[in-house]
Amino acid sequence: MQNIPNAGRHENLSRKKRISYAFLEILQTILIALAFYFAVDAVIDREEVFNVSMEPTVVQGEVIFVNKLAYRLGNVDRGDIVTFHSPYEPEENYIKRVIGLPGDEVRIDGGEVYVNGTKIEEPYLNNVTMDENTWIVPEGMFFVMGDNRQDSLDSRTWGFLSKDDLIGKALAVYWPLTHIRILKHVDIYP
Repeated sequence: MQNIPNAGRHENLSRKKRISYAFLEILQTILIALAFYFAVDAVIDREEVFNVSMEPTVVQGEVIFVNKLAYRLGNVDRGDIVTFHSPYEPEENYIKRVIGLPGDEVRIDGGEVYVNGTKIEEPYLNNVTMDENTWIVPEGMFFVMGDNRQDSLDSRTWGFLSKDDLIGKALAVYWPLTHIRILKHVDIYP
Protein backbone atom coordinates (compact mmCIF):
# COMPACT_ATOMS: atom_id res chain seq x y z
CA MET A 1 0.00 0.00 0.00
CA GLN A 2 1.35 3.32 -1.01
CA ASN A 3 1.34 6.31 1.31
CA ILE A 4 -0.14 9.54 -0.07
CA PRO A 5 1.86 12.27 1.63
CA ASN A 6 -0.83 15.01 1.79
CA ALA A 7 -3.94 12.85 2.39
CA GLY A 8 -4.08 13.47 6.15
CA ARG A 9 -3.54 17.19 5.70
CA HIS A 10 -6.22 17.39 2.99
CA GLU A 11 -8.73 15.54 5.19
CA ASN A 12 -7.91 17.81 8.13
CA LEU A 13 -8.36 20.94 5.96
CA SER A 14 -11.69 19.65 4.65
CA ARG A 15 -12.97 19.09 8.21
CA LYS A 16 -11.94 22.64 9.17
CA LYS A 17 -13.83 24.01 6.16
CA ARG A 18 -16.96 22.07 7.15
CA ILE A 19 -16.75 23.36 10.74
CA SER A 20 -16.15 26.88 9.45
CA TYR A 21 -19.09 26.61 7.07
CA ALA A 22 -21.37 25.24 9.82
CA PHE A 23 -20.30 28.05 12.17
CA LEU A 24 -21.03 30.68 9.50
CA GLU A 25 -24.45 29.13 8.80
CA ILE A 26 -25.34 29.18 12.51
CA LEU A 27 -24.11 32.78 12.87
CA GLN A 28 -26.09 33.84 9.80
CA THR A 29 -29.26 32.19 11.16
CA ILE A 30 -28.82 33.91 14.54
CA LEU A 31 -28.28 37.32 12.88
CA ILE A 32 -31.37 36.89 10.69
CA ALA A 33 -33.44 35.85 13.72
CA LEU A 34 -32.20 38.90 15.68
CA ALA A 35 -32.94 41.24 12.78
CA PHE A 36 -36.44 39.77 12.46
CA TYR A 37 -37.01 40.07 16.24
CA PHE A 38 -35.96 43.75 16.32
CA ALA A 39 -38.02 44.56 13.21
CA VAL A 40 -41.13 43.01 14.77
CA ASP A 41 -40.35 44.62 18.15
CA ALA A 42 -40.26 48.05 16.47
CA VAL A 43 -43.85 47.55 15.31
CA ILE A 44 -45.49 45.18 17.82
CA ASP A 45 -45.50 45.52 21.60
CA ARG A 46 -46.62 42.89 24.09
CA GLU A 47 -48.50 43.87 27.24
CA GLU A 48 -49.78 41.74 30.08
CA VAL A 49 -53.08 42.83 31.63
CA PHE A 50 -52.62 43.27 35.38
CA ASN A 51 -56.02 44.63 36.44
CA VAL A 52 -59.74 44.15 35.91
CA SER A 53 -60.57 47.59 34.47
CA MET A 54 -61.18 46.26 30.93
CA GLU A 55 -63.24 43.18 31.80
CA PRO A 56 -65.01 41.52 30.07
CA THR A 57 -63.10 42.65 26.93
CA VAL A 58 -59.66 41.76 28.28
CA VAL A 59 -59.13 39.99 31.58
CA GLN A 60 -56.38 39.95 34.15
CA GLY A 61 -53.50 37.64 33.14
CA GLU A 62 -54.05 37.87 29.38
CA VAL A 63 -51.22 39.08 27.18
CA ILE A 64 -52.00 41.24 24.16
CA PHE A 65 -50.28 42.34 20.97
CA VAL A 66 -50.19 46.13 20.48
CA ASN A 67 -49.61 47.89 17.15
CA LYS A 68 -47.08 50.62 18.00
CA LEU A 69 -47.33 52.23 14.55
CA ALA A 70 -51.14 52.56 14.49
CA TYR A 71 -51.22 56.16 15.71
CA ARG A 72 -48.02 57.27 14.03
CA LEU A 73 -49.53 56.35 10.67
CA GLY A 74 -53.23 56.82 11.41
CA ASN A 75 -55.77 58.45 13.68
CA VAL A 76 -57.23 57.44 17.01
CA ASP A 77 -60.92 56.52 16.73
CA ARG A 78 -63.66 56.39 19.32
CA GLY A 79 -63.97 52.78 20.46
CA ASP A 80 -60.28 51.94 19.97
CA ILE A 81 -58.65 49.91 22.74
CA VAL A 82 -55.36 51.66 23.47
CA THR A 83 -52.32 51.14 25.66
CA PHE A 84 -50.53 54.10 27.19
CA HIS A 85 -48.13 55.19 29.91
CA SER A 86 -49.82 55.60 33.29
CA PRO A 87 -50.40 59.21 34.35
CA TYR A 88 -49.21 58.20 37.85
CA GLU A 89 -46.25 55.95 37.06
CA PRO A 90 -44.89 56.47 33.51
CA GLU A 91 -43.01 53.14 33.59
CA GLU A 92 -46.35 51.34 34.06
CA ASN A 93 -48.71 50.88 31.10
CA TYR A 94 -52.51 50.96 31.11
CA ILE A 95 -55.14 49.71 28.69
CA LYS A 96 -58.48 51.52 28.18
CA ARG A 97 -61.05 52.36 25.50
CA VAL A 98 -61.13 55.74 23.74
CA ILE A 99 -64.46 57.46 24.33
CA GLY A 100 -63.78 61.09 23.44
CA LEU A 101 -61.55 62.74 20.83
CA PRO A 102 -60.10 66.27 20.93
CA GLY A 103 -62.92 68.83 20.96
CA ASP A 104 -65.60 66.30 22.02
CA GLU A 105 -68.01 66.91 24.86
CA VAL A 106 -68.30 63.74 26.96
CA ARG A 107 -71.26 63.61 29.34
CA ILE A 108 -72.27 60.85 31.73
CA ASP A 109 -75.88 60.98 32.88
CA GLY A 110 -78.01 58.24 34.43
CA GLY A 111 -75.45 55.53 33.69
CA GLU A 112 -75.32 56.44 29.99
CA VAL A 113 -72.40 58.04 28.14
CA TYR A 114 -73.03 60.77 25.57
CA VAL A 115 -70.50 62.20 23.12
CA ASN A 116 -71.48 65.56 21.61
CA GLY A 117 -75.04 64.98 22.80
CA THR A 118 -75.36 61.53 21.17
CA LYS A 119 -75.70 58.42 23.34
CA ILE A 120 -72.91 56.02 22.41
CA GLU A 121 -73.42 52.29 21.85
CA GLU A 122 -71.43 50.11 24.26
CA PRO A 123 -72.26 46.42 23.72
CA TYR A 124 -69.05 45.37 25.55
CA LEU A 125 -70.20 46.58 28.99
CA ASN A 126 -71.31 44.35 31.87
CA ASN A 127 -71.96 47.32 34.15
CA VAL A 128 -72.48 51.07 33.80
CA THR A 129 -70.90 54.05 35.46
CA MET A 130 -72.64 55.77 38.34
CA ASP A 131 -70.77 59.05 37.72
CA GLU A 132 -72.52 62.14 36.46
CA ASN A 133 -70.34 64.79 34.93
CA THR A 134 -69.39 66.58 31.71
CA TRP A 135 -65.93 67.05 30.19
CA ILE A 136 -64.68 68.93 27.12
CA VAL A 137 -61.68 67.10 25.63
CA PRO A 138 -58.79 69.53 24.90
CA GLU A 139 -56.73 69.48 21.71
CA GLY A 140 -54.07 66.76 21.66
CA MET A 141 -55.91 64.85 24.39
CA PHE A 142 -58.35 61.90 24.65
CA PHE A 143 -61.00 60.78 27.11
CA VAL A 144 -60.58 57.08 27.95
CA MET A 145 -62.54 54.70 30.13
CA GLY A 146 -62.24 51.07 31.17
CA ASP A 147 -64.97 48.65 30.09
CA ASN A 148 -65.46 47.61 33.73
CA ARG A 149 -66.88 51.03 34.60
CA GLN A 150 -67.36 50.36 38.31
CA ASP A 151 -63.74 49.22 38.81
CA SER A 152 -61.64 51.44 36.56
CA LEU A 153 -59.39 54.41 37.23
CA ASP A 154 -59.54 56.39 34.00
CA SER A 155 -60.23 59.87 32.59
CA ARG A 156 -63.11 60.26 35.04
CA THR A 157 -60.52 60.13 37.85
CA TRP A 158 -57.20 61.45 36.54
CA GLY A 159 -58.24 63.52 33.53
CA PHE A 160 -57.36 63.38 29.88
CA LEU A 161 -54.83 61.19 28.09
CA SER A 162 -52.17 62.98 26.09
CA LYS A 163 -51.46 61.73 22.58
CA ASP A 164 -47.76 61.70 23.58
CA ASP A 165 -48.50 59.00 26.18
CA LEU A 166 -50.12 56.61 23.69
CA ILE A 167 -48.17 53.42 23.01
CA GLY A 168 -50.48 51.86 20.45
CA LYS A 169 -53.68 50.10 19.51
CA ALA A 170 -54.49 46.72 21.06
CA LEU A 171 -54.80 44.08 18.31
CA ALA A 172 -55.24 40.62 19.80
CA VAL A 173 -54.98 38.46 22.89
CA TYR A 174 -52.31 35.80 22.36
CA TRP A 175 -51.86 34.33 25.84
CA PRO A 176 -53.04 32.11 27.38
CA LEU A 177 -53.53 29.97 24.29
CA THR A 178 -57.12 29.12 25.26
CA HIS A 179 -57.97 32.88 25.12
CA ILE A 180 -56.51 33.72 21.68
CA ARG A 181 -58.74 36.20 19.83
CA ILE A 182 -58.72 39.38 17.78
CA LEU A 183 -59.78 42.52 19.66
CA LYS A 184 -62.38 43.99 17.31
CA HIS A 185 -62.89 47.71 16.85
CA VAL A 186 -66.33 48.73 18.11
CA ASP A 187 -67.94 51.73 16.43
CA ILE A 188 -69.46 53.33 19.52
CA TYR A 189 -70.55 56.56 17.88
CA PRO A 190 -73.63 56.17 15.68
